[in-house]
Amino acid sequence: MSSTTDDHDDAAPKAAPSGSQTLLRGLDVLEAVAEGPINLAKLAQRLDLTRSTTHRLAAALVERDFLILTPREGYQLGPKLLELGYLAQQQMDIPRVARPYIEDLAAATEDTVHLGVLDGEEALYLDKIPGRRRIEIGSRVGERHPIASTGLGKALILDESEFRWRRFFDKRFGEADWPVWQQRMRGYVEGGYTFDLEENEDRIRCVAAPIRGANGKIIAAISLSSAAQYMSDERMQELITTVKDTARSISKGMGWSATLGRR
Repeated sequence: MSSTTDDHDDAAPKAAPSGSQTLLRGLDVLEAVAEGPINLAKLAQRLDLTRSTTHRLAAALVERDFLILTPREGYQLGPKLLELGYLAQQQMDIPRVARPYIEDLAAATEDTVHLGVLDGEEALYLDKIPGRRRIEIGSRVGERHPIASTGLGKALILDESEFRWRRFFDKRFGEADWPVWQQRMRGYVEGGYTFDLEENEDRIRCVAAPIRGANGKIIAAISLSSAAQYMSDERMQELITTVKDTARSISKGMGWSATLGRR
């Protein structure tokens, strides 16, 4: 007589999962539970596994404190993940994570790349990769630059309110320039990038984009800078995707996920 129980399904002659397959299935369990508390039946259905297989995977994770099981809620993320998350955050260093990506960006474009963070009401430059062109850009690691006039600075405040924008803007420009600057910032927010159109340094233009952390908030920014002769309007538009892709890769290295719904 044939049986339709989950235990029989698991006992059917088929190749046993390899160690790597078991590990990947375990990670699938964690990702499914990360979406919210879930009972065994729904978890098995979501993973397309038998109940008994799902139970074995989940039980092993509960034993190691990666998951907890409560009678009414089902499986939830456990304290071990909090511990590991804290340790991962402590080990993350923006310049270290970003360095290979900004080196690649500088090599691919031959332009200068900056990495910076918001420090009070200024942009603090943490790293700089010089370009290959014979251009001197007046910036150094450890320097602070204005927010309102630099592409990198503007990228750092894309998520801020317009009230906060006004505070940064007033540091550099006059009242008559506010409407134009404000309108440009609104466009930058929509596009997820910013420009410096020779606002900070004569004949120097740049394209910048924000870097986000695990919580989706902006934690840093990068900018790609060069002389205006190499930064035509057309080329700047073409570089938007390149700069944003680099910023996105760094963001992922800092724990950001596209599921957070941010650019």
